[in-house]
Amino acid sequence: MPSEPPLILGFDTSAAQCAAALVSDGNILARRDEAMNRGQAERLLPMLEEVLAEAGVTWQDLAVVAVCTGPGNFTGLRLSVAAARGLALGLAIPAIGVTRFEVLAHGTRGPALVTIAAPLERLHAQTMLDGVAASEPRLLAADEVSAPPGTLAIGDGAEGLAARLGLKAKPGSVPDPAVVARIAAGRLDCTVRPAPLYLREADAAPVSEPPPRIIEDPA
Repeated sequence: MPSEPPLILGFDTSAAQCAAALVSDGNILARRDEAMNRGQAERLLPMLEEVLAEAGVTWQDLAVVAVCTGPGNFTGLRLSVAAARGLALGLAIPAIGVTRFEVLAHGTRGPALVTIAAPLERLHAQTMLDGVAASEPRLLAADEVSAPPGTLAIGDGAEGLAARLGLKAKPGSVPDPAVVARIAAGRLDCTVRPAPLYLREADAAPVSEPPPRIIEDPA
């Protein structure tokens, strides 16, 4: 008797949103998307419970949790990645991280340049090929971003980059939590715990006290 497709709960708080989707075999069983600049910490877990309830499943039915690891809002990334790792530990299931670059380039064919807004009029940028990373992500001034003709510009500033560089454009940089789950479905054997993708230092100064000892969750 064939086994049931795994239930994957994907979510994101890297952008100005709190969003989650439950996916099985590529199909969306339930989802929530709420635009918000703050308050994700209070909203995320209740939203995840609402998604599970809508689909008529429980936490114990999940096979995987998948989280968008950024780049994006510093606090939002810490929140969602910590939630994913905590859920994975408590439920004894994998947590899989998916970058925002991968989410935005998902389903594209050929070369693409994905850009995500950063402070001080800079851009997080990564080149992709058929939806897969073709370079390391970088933090650049807008006028430093370049790509060869035939590249698809995706994300923040895509239309301006397309006009300046002679590219095609696909604007929009808000991650789809269902795509986060679908990408995770293709890497179920991943054993690397998710971590926030930071390309710049935090705006806040680090504390001077020594950090507390961290009890690592089992690999």
